[in-house]
Amino acid sequence: MLKDVTLGQYFPGDTVVHRLDPRTKLIAVVLYIVAIFQAKGWIGYAAVLLATIVCMGISHISFSNIFKGLKPMLFIIALTALLNIFYTQGTPIVEGWIVTWEGLERAVKMMLRIMLLITGTFLLTYTTSPMALTDGLERLMNPLKKIKVPVHEMTIMMSMALRFIPTLIEETDKIMSAQKARGADFENGSLIQRAKALLPILVPLFVSAFRRADELAVAMESRCYHGGEGRTRMKQLRYAHRDYIALALSVLFLAGVIVLKHFGL
Repeated sequence: MLKDVTLGQYFPGDTVVHRLDPRTKLIAVVLYIVAIFQAKGWIGYAAVLLATIVCMGISHISFSNIFKGLKPMLFIIALTALLNIFYTQGTPIVEGWIVTWEGLERAVKMMLRIMLLITGTFLLTYTTSPMALTDGLERLMNPLKKIKVPVHEMTIMMSMALRFIPTLIEETDKIMSAQKARGADFENGSLIQRAKALLPILVPLFVSAFRRADELAVAMESRCYHGGEGRTRMKQLRYAHRDYIALALSVLFLAGVIVLKHFGL
C-alpha cells in the first residue's frame, strides 16, 4: 500500500504540459478546482471529466499512476459515498428503503468530485518539479511581501515537505519490513489490533524524520542559507505563447462550466 502512494513524486517528460510555466499550471489548477465545485449537473461533471482525461493524455500520465495515488483514498471516498446514500432525503428506490435516488445521485457526484480533485493535484505534482513549483508559487505570492509575509520561507517549507513525502514513505516501508522480520503482524486481527501493531513504527519514524530535519538544517546553514532576500535563480521564469493559450483555455473552461450550471446541466 505504501509503495502505491505517489503524492509528491515528479515524472520527468517533454510534453506541452511539462514545458508550461509553473505559474500557469498553478493558476490552471485553481481554476480547475473552482470548476469542479461549480459543476452541478451530469453534463458539467462530464465536461470536467473529459478535460481531466485530455490533460492526462497530453501530459502522458497513465491511468495506473493516477489509480495508485487514489488507492490510499478509496476508504474515504467509499465512506463519503455511503454517508450521502443513507443520509439524503428523497424518493426511495424501493418502497420502504432508506436509500433514495437523490442520495444515490449525490453519492456518485461526491465520489467524482473527490477523485477529480485528487487527480488534478496529482497532475500538477507529476508534471512539475518541486523546485519549479516553489519558484512559481513564490512569484505568484510576491505581492504579499509588501505586508511583510515571509513568502520565500513559506514556499521553501512547502517544497521540502512535498519533497520528503516519498522519502518518509520509503522509510516507513523499511521500518515495517524490519518489524515483520521480528514477528510483527500488521495484516491480521481486528482494526484495533492492527492499529496497536502500528504503534512501534511511529517512534523510529519520528526519530528518523527529526534526524533528517536536523541534517537538512545543518546542511543549509553550512551553505550560508539566509532566506530569500537577494537570492537569484538558475532558471528564470518567463511566459511563452503556450502559457497564454493554456490560461485562456482554462478561463474558457471555467466559464463553460458556470454556464452549464446556470442552465442546470
